[in-house]
Amino acid sequence: MEIPAINLKAIVLVHWLLTVWGCMAWLPPSFAWGNFTVLAIGVWAIAQRDSIDAVLMYLMGMTVTILTDIIHFGIYYPLNDYAERGRDVFRFSAGMAILSLLLKPASCFFVYQMYRERGGDYNVNFGFPSVARNREAYQSIDQQDESSSPANPFNQAQDSKPVRTY
Repeated sequence: MEIPAINLKAIVLVHWLLTVWGCMAWLPPSFAWGNFTVLAIGVWAIAQRDSIDAVLMYLMGMTVTILTDIIHFGIYYPLNDYAERGRDVFRFSAGMAILSLLLKPASCFFVYQMYRERGGDYNVNFGFPSVARNREAYQSIDQQDESSSPANPFNQAQDSKPVRTY
């Protein structure tokens, strides 16, 4: 089964719209700052089509905002603070913010596919040194080069004149 190709512009646009609608009534400014900053990185990823770093930063930002959105909803969700007049706006705003949160894992999956298409490798390197066991670069001790022999260890030609050292 082939994964459908979803445009990065569509992902950024949908999350921008849902974030704008989610910020209408009850969420704090930190919710807006976090989500709009990640969306700005998404615009950078759209503008630079060959940049692996832009897509990776957008992917990492989306995953972090999943956690921060859950924290914001848990802390700031009001119990009965809204009167009759503002209840509809609150319901709409809360619904759009929750819908944005529910769509973020799927968006992360599609952004990860774009990361791989742009040439990103499967493992994410955060700059920490690691030990890799690549044994293809080593030469076996059992096999010796035919160019060198034990009698002529410095690979000198047999009929050349000896070099004098002073």
